[in-house]
Amino acid sequence: MLSILSGGTGTPKLLRGFKDSEDISVIVNTAEDVWVSGSKVTPDVDSVMYTIAGMIDDQKWWGIKGDTFNTFKALEEMGYFEEIMLGDKDRATCIYRTDMLDSGDTLTEAIKDLCNVFRIKTNVLPMSEYDIASVITTPLGDMHFQDFWVSMHGEPEVTGVKLLGQLVPTAEVMDALNASDDIFIGPSNPITSINPILSLEGVRDTLKIKFVIAVSPFIGDKPFSGPAAKLMKARGLEPSTKGVAEFYKDIVDVLIVDERDNTDLSGYDFEVDRFDTLMTDTGKSKALADFMLSKCV
Repeated sequence: MLSILSGGTGTPKLLRGFKDSEDISVIVNTAEDVWVSGSKVTPDVDSVMYTIAGMIDDQKWWGIKGDTFNTFKALEEMGYFEEIMLGDKDRATCIYRTDMLDSGDTLTEAIKDLCNVFRIKTNVLPMSEYDIASVITTPLGDMHFQDFWVSMHGEPEVTGVKLLGQLVPTAEVMDALNASDDIFIGPSNPITSINPILSLEGVRDTLKIKFVIAVSPFIGDKPFSGPAAKLMKARGLEPSTKGVAEFYKDIVDVLIVDERDNTDLSGYDFEVDRFDTLMTDTGKSKALADFMLSKCV
């Protein structure tokens, strides 16, 4: 058994390299979930599902390839503005999930049913059934991560990051972690994608007794994408590969950094390996996945 901790961009690129297998559980951040026009939107979970199903728009790394935006545009023409630009097929996923939730199903059950719809074998698990939010503190006030990143384009200065809600994992998440021989942490944003999972009751302690391999989402002091540097700095971490090492040092056994990264990580009590982590195509995603699997004990 293998569990992979995932956000919505970096790690889905890695997931391209794995087979769609019942022996893999992907535990996904839900602290960026929002409600849009009455529908429950789970951006990171959906990106994971679409990637595994071969449907992801791999130019944007969100949404469905070839999707249209007729509903979004029609609403805009009516003077109704949605904070997230949902494609029409993507919106159908959200409506389907919301209807299941309204009928009494859990989010885990709804995602499992959607995986069946998309013919996915991999066990895709939302991290919690509770509403948890990544809240960004800025000089403009506190704001949900989606407001900071989508509405404000990540432009405000960040002075803090916090999680609101009951930090309780699902039973399915803990079962998957306990049953896993190895746990991978993908190259997602450490603060708002991976930290919400690690902050759930019992998760970080469980990883301390597991064999954990993580991939840094930085090359030196340059993040692959997104606001990772700004968010790490706000958490008091160096916005770099060194900061990633510091953040994961109590749980990781192997840290994989990019082959172009010359960061000195001597002195840490874990193995450091270098590999091509940019994953510019599916072949490179598979190569990195195979390399990670080769490191497992």
